[in-house]
Amino acid sequence: MRGFSFSVLFVALLGVLVASQTLFVVSETERAVVLKFGEIVQDDVQPGLHFKLPIMNEVKKFDARILTMDSRPQRYLTLEKKAVVVDSYVKWKIDSVAKYYQATSGDEFVANRVLSSRVDTGLRNKFGERTMHEVVSGERDQLMTGLRDELNQVAQNELGISIVDIRVKRIDLPPDVSESVYQRMRTEREREARDHRSKGLELAEGIRADADRQQVVLEAEAQRDAEMIRGDGDAKAAAIYSKVYKQDPEFYEFYRSLQAYRESFSGSNDLFVLEPDSEFFKYLNSSTSSGSK
Repeated sequence: MRGFSFSVLFVALLGVLVASQTLFVVSETERAVVLKFGEIVQDDVQPGLHFKLPIMNEVKKFDARILTMDSRPQRYLTLEKKAVVVDSYVKWKIDSVAKYYQATSGDEFVANRVLSSRVDTGLRNKFGERTMHEVVSGERDQLMTGLRDELNQVAQNELGISIVDIRVKRIDLPPDVSESVYQRMRTEREREARDHRSKGLELAEGIRADADRQQVVLEAEAQRDAEMIRGDGDAKAAAIYSKVYKQDPEFYEFYRSLQAYRESFSGSNDLFVLEPDSEFFKYLNSSTSSGSK
């Protein structure tokens, strides 16, 4: 009985060993090739459960997802021989598993190294054909699209990979160039500020002179209008006085004398030296005489 149990256990272990050597699984995120003594006998193995020959066959699996190669910032020259520092990255994925394995032995580091060299050469050529304004402005997208299409063909032929996208994260000026550009921009802005300030002062002087002129004109016109109104009022008053005087000359003369008395005796320190029978005291004398009677 013990011998039978041992035999069953041995057969089970042997079955597990054989299965592990003959079966393999490729996941959804992987692609694989089957080798026979180092030679590819089955390429681009799809996801699922597959068989292989023990000892003779070997399976190599690769990541089939989109991978990112983040390059170090590189210095390039534009068409005007101006240096720029470009920080870029590339997204790629395996297109031909067999060709990828033959070119890189399945080493992602080797693929990134070769691809980085191709991208660096492509960017250097593209930036050398364009001015600083073109690479910084909207033409940068066209530059990246053209470079991606060119390198995609090369990468498929040489590495068995397809380039999904090439993007520039940022474009900077080298520190020495940045300082000179900053100083030039600062000088230019200071010059513009001086020009605006000078124009502002000229404009302010013009506005002030115009305001002074308008003030003089308005005061002169107001003085003229006041004199005209005053003269018109005096004329109307004289006409009214004349009309009233003609109606009752004696009363008018008496009223004017009262006004003269009021104005003459309004001050407490006024002193008059007149004859008692002067014409000035005409109505006072007459009122005194009437009182004595």
